[in-house]
Amino acid sequence: MTFSILASGNPLDHVIQHAIKTTPVDLESKWGLFGWVLAPEGEITILSDHITMIIVAGILLTLFLPMLVGKRRGSDEIGSMVPSGFANLLETICQYLRKEVAEPALQQHTDRFIKYIWSVFFFVLSMNLLGLLPIPAISALFGTHIGGAATGNIYTTATLSILTMMMMVLNGLRLGGMHYIAHFCPGPLWLAPLLVPVEIIGLCAKIFALSVRLFANMMAGHILLAVLVGFILSAWSSMGSTGGLIIAVPVVLASVAITMLELFVAFLQAYIFTFLTTLFIGMCVVFHHDDHDESHAAAH
Repeated sequence: MTFSILASGNPLDHVIQHAIKTTPVDLESKWGLFGWVLAPEGEITILSDHITMIIVAGILLTLFLPMLVGKRRGSDEIGSMVPSGFANLLETICQYLRKEVAEPALQQHTDRFIKYIWSVFFFVLSMNLLGLLPIPAISALFGTHIGGAATGNIYTTATLSILTMMMMVLNGLRLGGMHYIAHFCPGPLWLAPLLVPVEIIGLCAKIFALSVRLFANMMAGHILLAVLVGFILSAWSSMGSTGGLIIAVPVVLASVAITMLELFVAFLQAYIFTFLTTLFIGMCVVFHHDDHDESHAAAH
């Protein structure tokens, strides 16, 4: 973040999306109110600071993650299978996500979805960490605004959540078939007009909570940092340099502590998003409870 941005008086200025490239469009005449929601000002953003961070996160993961994972202790038969350096950390994270997150929820379908689970975790984590870097301060020197946490944008988190919903529904139908369809009416068939809408609302509520949780947590920390640093600017302008320095000491200490907390939150929220994604997918593709009940009833 930059002091020039914070000096504008709006603590949201450095966390909201800043358009870099837009194109005019008239969706309202075609889609009515829905078109106005998509493009209320008659423009669609083609490129923004948050979109740039999404692209950067994707490029960094594509270029460096395979290279880091490929580091091995030696070139002999045994050494080529032993990870070295940063590969140890990556394999530890992947193994933990597989054993402690994916297998309890996905069970026999773990191998089918584990690559998606890993991709979600590292992608969200990369965007969270990029949002902590002072990229806006550097880009401001060139007269533009690039940087910020892309996961602090509801469109980003909603898109990731919709992808999760597609994984839930499509794989539920593909792997579960009638078992998945039947879970929308867990009671008697005559209650279907009531139960089916409730289950559909529950599905949408899961996706809504998944997107809002990540968005709100990532945006809140950045807004708090902006407000704290804004105290220094306000004190400097109203109380002079002496007052500004007096206010600056506790504010800077608090900002450092919150930044450390933000670093922890970046990992925590990536883990929570991945955990919930795995749990929701598992609820749609694993039907062992139903199978157990059927076999138990047959035994009696």
